[in-house]
Amino acid sequence: MKPSERNFARRIDLTSLQLFVAVYELGSIGKAAEREFIAASAVSKRLSDLETLLQTTLLYRHARGVDLTPAGESLLHHARSVLFSLDRMQGELSEYADGVRGHVRVHASISAIVQFLPEDLGAFVRAHGGIKIDLEEHLSSEIVRAVQEGAADLGLCNAAAAESAGEALQTRAYRRDRLVLIVPRGHALAGRGAVPYEASLAFDQVGLPSNSSIHLATRSAAAQLGHAIKLRIQVTGLDAMCRMIHNGLGIGVMPQRAFELMHGVGDLEHVPLSDAWAERQIRMVARDFSTLPVTARLLVEHLAPPPETIDEPQSTDQALTV
Repeated sequence: MKPSERNFARRIDLTSLQLFVAVYELGSIGKAAEREFIAASAVSKRLSDLETLLQTTLLYRHARGVDLTPAGESLLHHARSVLFSLDRMQGELSEYADGVRGHVRVHASISAIVQFLPEDLGAFVRAHGGIKIDLEEHLSSEIVRAVQEGAADLGLCNAAAAESAGEALQTRAYRRDRLVLIVPRGHALAGRGAVPYEASLAFDQVGLPSNSSIHLATRSAAAQLGHAIKLRIQVTGLDAMCRMIHNGLGIGVMPQRAFELMHGVGDLEHVPLSDAWAERQIRMVARDFSTLPVTARLLVEHLAPPPETIDEPQSTDQALTV
């Protein structure tokens, strides 16, 4: 950190940031002062001092209250991020007094969560009872961004999403899965051996969100074949997809293991896809595995697949760039 940056960090006042956010939320200095139990003149003084420190105007003041300037909009984003991080820090540190010996923040795709993580994380927690895992489900593209920005220590996402990262990341193998077609029993494609994805394009489809890795893969495959997907409905979860397919709204694509684990969700069956892209890798992603906290490194070691299941070079720490 440069001397000027250290000086700025020392001069910025967290109370002033809290008051700035309160003024924005309530639309006036007077209302913010009432909520925060402080004199309106004191709030106004702190905001003026903040503008002097930042050498820019943050608020447009008028008879009805205040509005943010473009600089104020930017500060609002950063102020909320700082205050959220402080709240999270307080929450995590307070848990150490209750016996927690470490936290690992993990963002994972629905494919990883449904297929593999319950057993893997359950075994880890049983072996390391003092370590708390904060797990959030996100789309693969969002996971990459969260790891890049430091919102997550570790990400588990589709390999294609990791490789599309615009900034350097490191990756390690986690698991493989295979995408299959899900169809109602008695469907024209039911009971067949492996079929190309092209065979599904004649039928209505039940899809996942537009920026999910499965939707992106199927859309790309259809485009290469010169076809459009007959997308009838999009859902956010695999169980919802199965229920829609069971009720005749189309067919869909999901990981085979995920389908097998969802017993009884409709009278359905899966049909293997013969396309090469249907065989996928789920990767662990971090900014730098060697600099992760000890607790996070323990989790990475626990999640690493047995060597005999990896058909790729073992030196898997690698910078991923476009």
